[in-house]
Amino acid sequence: MEHAIDGPGSWDPLGVTLDATGANVALWAPGATGVDLCLFDADGTETRVRLPEQTFGVFHGHVSAIAEGCAYGFRVDGPWDPASGQRWNPAKLLQDPYARAMDGRFHLSTAVFGHVSSDDLQRNDEDSAPYVPRSIAVGSAFDWYGDQPLGIPWNDTIIYEAHVKGLTMRHPDVPEHLRGTYAGLAHPAVIEHLTSLGVTAIELMPIHHFVDEVHLLEMGLTNYWGYNTLGYFAPHASYSSVGGGGGQVREFKEMVRTLHQAGLEVILDVVYNHTAEGNEFGPTLSFRGICNPGYYRLSDGRHYTDYTGCGNTLDVSNPHVLQMVMDSLRYWVQEMHVDGFRFDLASALARSFHDVDMLGTFVTTIQQDPILRRAKLIAEPWDVGPGGYQVGEFPTLWTEWNGKFRDCLRDFWRGATGVGELGWRLSGSADLYAGDGRRPYASINFITAHDGFPMRDLSTYEHKHNEANLEDNRDGTDDNRSANYGHEGETDDPAINATRRRQIRNMMTTLLLATGVPMVLGGDEIGRTQRGNNNAYCQDNEISWYDWDLQPWQQQILEVTRQLVHLRRDHRVFRQRFFFDGRPVREGGAPDLAWLGPDGQALTDEEWNAGWTKTLGMYLSGELHPVPGEPSPAPDDSFLLLLHASDDDIDFVLPGPPFGSTYATVIDTVEDVAGPERTFGAGEAVRLTPRSSMLLRVIA
Repeated sequence: MEHAIDGPGSWDPLGVTLDATGANVALWAPGATGVDLCLFDADGTETRVRLPEQTFGVFHGHVSAIAEGCAYGFRVDGPWDPASGQRWNPAKLLQDPYARAMDGRFHLSTAVFGHVSSDDLQRNDEDSAPYVPRSIAVGSAFDWYGDQPLGIPWNDTIIYEAHVKGLTMRHPDVPEHLRGTYAGLAHPAVIEHLTSLGVTAIELMPIHHFVDEVHLLEMGLTNYWGYNTLGYFAPHASYSSVGGGGGQVREFKEMVRTLHQAGLEVILDVVYNHTAEGNEFGPTLSFRGICNPGYYRLSDGRHYTDYTGCGNTLDVSNPHVLQMVMDSLRYWVQEMHVDGFRFDLASALARSFHDVDMLGTFVTTIQQDPILRRAKLIAEPWDVGPGGYQVGEFPTLWTEWNGKFRDCLRDFWRGATGVGELGWRLSGSADLYAGDGRRPYASINFITAHDGFPMRDLSTYEHKHNEANLEDNRDGTDDNRSANYGHEGETDDPAINATRRRQIRNMMTTLLLATGVPMVLGGDEIGRTQRGNNNAYCQDNEISWYDWDLQPWQQQILEVTRQLVHLRRDHRVFRQRFFFDGRPVREGGAPDLAWLGPDGQALTDEEWNAGWTKTLGMYLSGELHPVPGEPSPAPDDSFLLLLHASDDDIDFVLPGPPFGSTYATVIDTVEDVAGPERTFGAGEAVRLTPRSSMLLRVIA
């Protein structure tokens, strides 16, 4: 059927919006002189339709006979003057920033660049259409079967960070044709693993449609992690078992619906700080060719301000760019039913002009939005610009990746520091988050994440062993705060392996029992290794994919992790809603939190600040503080967590009343699996093995 303009359409909404006779088409392109909608038949034949109207910088028109699954793009005319930021080039096929789906791969060719070779000032008139993806028109019809947000409170949340492909690519119970896909992630075998583990939310590494960086394609590699976004409304096509054509949207929705039915929230790792187009020498794929000076922060008109280490920075201080980001976020909440977002390099988004500004447009716009302010919001609170490290600075609605927790716990367990900072980190990081009405769950506690070593490698390698010497600009160091305990890499030495596996159990124990919101790196619960690669962003292979063929010791790590997660879920004492104050909840009772030394007495200031202090007891009272206007909470069990990071044995004297008179073991990381319960009386000395932890429950 022939496509033709059959009316002026409307400037709002942006993108391609289907209706009964075709679609409204609208593209914000201020400064451009003309916009062609380019429609593609199944054989790749291109038909161009000039959009007839322009309102408020938006080119628009109603086009007949566009249907769901139609492939399209834009070509935009305008001045070519890169020195002043103007890089319009109609030879480049551009993706719709509002496309709900994208198909096709990005192929490396000189035609994908708006400029000639190494001269970004000279225009390149080669046609890029054969080498770039297509936008796909998609409708919104879907039966959610009554799906609603789960609304799991922050203090009850336990996050599992995972990669759609890596989680399922080698899973033996997932059918081969579903591995690496949204449908594979929603397979009953994967759901069973997550629910038996006990986590409450899965945080997916980027699923916005992304493309590979030029330098990776030149090396025959690909971007595995996905932090190179091209489409902020489109689920990544290669993660779909149906292969595209808009079917990836339905498959993603089916995945979310299935995860919700299993009681699991879905959080997306989103990359609004930069795009896949890179700096002035990068390809022209969408935003650069639509309105370069509008979408990007430019330092002098020609060059790009780079607060991200990835070549460019999206300019969310521009109202129209901010609108796109907010429209995208609302789309994922309202249309795709996701529960929250983790914002990559969130400090870059909070910048007004150059400074990080928590009262700037991005942060305040989310604050007032009735949809987004109810979603889970997680900031990675740093970028690579000046003043970019902003841990503890985001407003009350936000939680934050607590990098200080990560560094402190890594250093403590490898014996590099004493306990000086440890008390803050284990009790919710009140030094960072107690102001302005924030709660302990503002702290997203993690020891490992996608960026860096997994837990197994933290205790196996002291140095990175990255393939092809590739470095991510954000992680180019060899300082992993790791230790190998006598041998670099894997070994058959039983003593070294015993220490390494005990260290994994130690890290899991402190991560999952600390106050705050724990985030478990997917695969740590089964002892996954990256073979010493601390930056596997381009390793779409067995370095990154989870190996589900578990050895007995890996199965034991899984069982211990399950036990710890369920301990957290069963006991509110580990899920504090308020910061501790160190005082008894009732007269004559024990304090809500106490720190003890090996002699069973409160740590002195000297002991807190001494680098040689490697042993700490953390007492948690089961009597929880009442909330004004709510019934007093029923008491929980009280616990004593003993942490010992020294190379030597030590005896820890158990305290007497008001803390307790009899204690029973719950977790002992010396053991591969939970052993029989042992009881001790107050005043008894418990022998702690080098580099170990023990959780005791007060039973009297």
